[in-house]
Amino acid sequence: MRNGQRQLGRWLGRLAFVLFMVVAIGVMYFTNLFLTERFTETTRNRAELRMTLYAANLISELQRNSIVPQLLARDPELLNALRAQEYTLSTQRLLSFVDEIGAASLMLLDKDGRTVAATDRNRLGENHRTAPYFVNALRANATIFTTFQKETGGYGFFYSRRMDDTTGAFGVITVEVDLQKLERGWAGISDAVFVADSAGQIILATEPRWRGLDEASALARQSAPSAIQRALRATQDWAALSVDAYLKGEAVMRRETRIPFQGWKMVSFTTYDSVREKVNGALALEIMGFAILLALSFFVRSRKNENRMRLFQRESAELRALNLRLQREIAEREKVEKTLEVAEQSLAQSSKLAALGEMSAAVSHELNQPLAAMKTYLAGARLLLQRKRPEEALSSFQRIDDLIERMGAITKQLKSYARKGSDSFQPVDTRDAVASALAMMEPQLKSRQVLITRTMPSEPAMISGDRLRLEQVIINLLRNALDATKGVTEPTVDVILAVGETVRLTVRDNGPGVDDLDALFEPFYTTKQPGDGTGLGLAISSGIVNDHGGRLTARNGQHGGAVFEVQLPILRQDLEAAE
Repeated sequence: MRNGQRQLGRWLGRLAFVLFMVVAIGVMYFTNLFLTERFTETTRNRAELRMTLYAANLISELQRNSIVPQLLARDPELLNALRAQEYTLSTQRLLSFVDEIGAASLMLLDKDGRTVAATDRNRLGENHRTAPYFVNALRANATIFTTFQKETGGYGFFYSRRMDDTTGAFGVITVEVDLQKLERGWAGISDAVFVADSAGQIILATEPRWRGLDEASALARQSAPSAIQRALRATQDWAALSVDAYLKGEAVMRRETRIPFQGWKMVSFTTYDSVREKVNGALALEIMGFAILLALSFFVRSRKNENRMRLFQRESAELRALNLRLQREIAEREKVEKTLEVAEQSLAQSSKLAALGEMSAAVSHELNQPLAAMKTYLAGARLLLQRKRPEEALSSFQRIDDLIERMGAITKQLKSYARKGSDSFQPVDTRDAVASALAMMEPQLKSRQVLITRTMPSEPAMISGDRLRLEQVIINLLRNALDATKGVTEPTVDVILAVGETVRLTVRDNGPGVDDLDALFEPFYTTKQPGDGTGLGLAISSGIVNDHGGRLTARNGQHGGAVFEVQLPILRQDLEAAE
């Protein structure tokens, strides 16, 4: 059964891989078609926009120079120079115009075609009798535009006009238009651009070899394509490119526009490099994404197999360990059954001894405070008798007698410590218990000079409990506060009694605080020096508060010191009667 499931899982994995590859190839194919068409259209629009801009610049340059011959043909200084055949200042006159006009050159020809003034001084004295721009200008009474192929292979573009008066023609002014600067600007981009005249002959081109040829001859004048270039041609169909021509073995997009000047046209060839780069970049991202998905799927599958193997090994090890553990437990159970009776007897004896030790420690702790008070009162009575003040000494003896009665009540109460019942509980005003405890601690407070701040409610704080045991809790808290403030310069103890949903008594000191709050209420835990305490005060106090249905908590104050809080259930019946 398990082998069949493994075989099925393998076949499903192979099928998923095949489907994944089919989907990946399909997505990349359609992405290539979509992006190629989109980017090709964008490239085509940009090429058309550039051609419109180039044509506008060309027409602007031609129109700007076309008016110059008409203006210069009427210049009085040039006319006078031709009449008088005095050309000393004529060249300087033409130089003053050429920078402002932006023409390539200006020439002044006499009626015989000889250059008598020119912005290019090297051309002075040249004879242009047979030049078409000179011959056509003499024949027409208008500005003539002439395209003239130079000996260097390039073309010159001239505007010329006859200079005459009533006596007849006596010279020609020529303006050479600087279209080569536009040609140089076109060569700075990736497009190949040429301008052809009405006969289809290329007169401006970014490729110098094209000048003087027609378009077909210009495209044929290329080096033989290499094997790589032929391979690129063969893959154009896969790239979904609309190839118009091949330039230097590379597919290009051909765009043509008409120039409204003497039947000229402008043609540009734009490469598909930008289209290929963008499409290839998108396809590379898709391939990377599919590769990452495939790697993640393989990783997840391998992790599942690894986790499955670990699970099988862990289950086998757990079964072996469980078998050994059962065998040990059987042997240990037999051994435990034999020693159970002895252990029960030892436990009972230990419990008795522990209870006896706790009881003796509790008796020692609870009687320690009345004994200390009695010692203080006896010393005071002795001093009063020495000073012959017997009436005040009798008051101290009366307090000693009260303490003896209290000690008797404590020992009587400790006899029934194990019962901790609530049969003897009576209504108690917590304010009286606090006042009694403070009175009992009066000798220690006076000897230490501790500032006691007492905050009491005006209404009774009634609870149901044992007043003597409640005073015992308050005395323990006060004594701990006094011990905690021994190292403080100005010791202060705040006693706050509040009545709300419960009766809440708070004892706060300005000592160093408590380090270990978790072990604070455990028996025999103390932070005092050996001999100063037994560590049972807070444990006994917590037990007494719990017997009263309340809770004793401790925390460290925000500004230092320890804060002990006793919460006791309020006596509702007495509270309602008081209201």
